[in-house]
Amino acid sequence: MKIKEFYQGNRPVLSLEIFPPGINYPLESIFATLDKLTKLEPSFISVTYGAGGSNRARTVEIAARIKQQYGMEALAHLTCVGHSRAEVDAILNNLIAEGIDNIMALRGDLPTDDIDFDLSSQDYHYAVELIRDIRKKSDFGIAAAAYPDGHPECRRLSEDLIYIRQKVNAGADLLITQFFFDNRIYYDFLEKALRVAINVPIIPGIMPVLNAHQIKRMIYLGGASIPARLMKLVDKYENDPEGMEKAGIEYASLQIEDLINNHVQGVHLYTMNKWSQISRIVKNVNVW
Repeated sequence: MKIKEFYQGNRPVLSLEIFPPGINYPLESIFATLDKLTKLEPSFISVTYGAGGSNRARTVEIAARIKQQYGMEALAHLTCVGHSRAEVDAILNNLIAEGIDNIMALRGDLPTDDIDFDLSSQDYHYAVELIRDIRKKSDFGIAAAAYPDGHPECRRLSEDLIYIRQKVNAGADLLITQFFFDNRIYYDFLEKALRVAINVPIIPGIMPVLNAHQIKRMIYLGGASIPARLMKLVDKYENDPEGMEKAGIEYASLQIEDLINNHVQGVHLYTMNKWSQISRIVKNVNVW
C-alpha cells in the first residue's frame, strides 16, 4: 500500500519513526521496541539511518521485517549524497526484492569526516534528482522532507519553498516536516506552501523533548527555533531528568492536540526508539 493512500480519509494518521541500533548492538534490540510501538497501531513506520548516515543496510532489513513480520507498511529512508546512480539503482532493486513500496527520499548530510568531499563532483546534488530516479525506476510511494523553519542551507524560506515544489513536481507524494516546537510556524508554513502551489499533504513531524541536553543537539542539527515557553521548561528542569521527561511528554501531547484540533491530516512522531514515552503521548492525545 502506498503511504499517500492513508491520507485520503477523514481520520488523522499516526506514523512513527525509528532508527537502527548502532552497529555494535544486536539488531534484535530494535524489534523489542517495535513489539511495543506496533501496539499503538500506526499506519506506517519509517526507518531512518543511524547517526551520520550509518547502518544503511540495516534500514532495509528492518523495513522488510516491519512489513513481513508485523504486517505494517514501512517507509525506508534513502539518501543519495555520496552514492553513484548505479549504487542507488542497486539499493532500489533490493527494496523491490524485499517488497518495500515506500521511500523517504533525502539528499542526506554531507560527510564531515572527509575533508576532500566535493559535492559538485557527485552524481547527486539534491533530493529532487533522487526522486526523479526513484519515480523512473518503479511505482514507489515517495515522501520528501520539508522544513517549517527553513532549510539550514537556504538563505530564505521563499527559496526553500521553490526547492520543495520541485520535489513535489518530480514525484513526491507527500512531505514530512522536520521537527518544530511552535505550531504557529507550521501553520504559517502551510499557508506559504499553498501560495506556491505545493498541494500534497504536509505532515507535521513532532519530536518530544525528553531531556535538557537533547534540545541543544536538536537546535544544532536541525536549526529549529525554540519558543520561550519550552526554554523555560528546559531551564526549570535542566538538573531534574525525571521532571524534564514528564514536562516534555506533556508539551508534545499539547502540541499534537492543537494540531489535531486544527485538522491536520496526520502526525509523524520521531520516537528516538523511546516506546514508553511515545506510548504515553499517544495515550494522552487519545485520538488513535
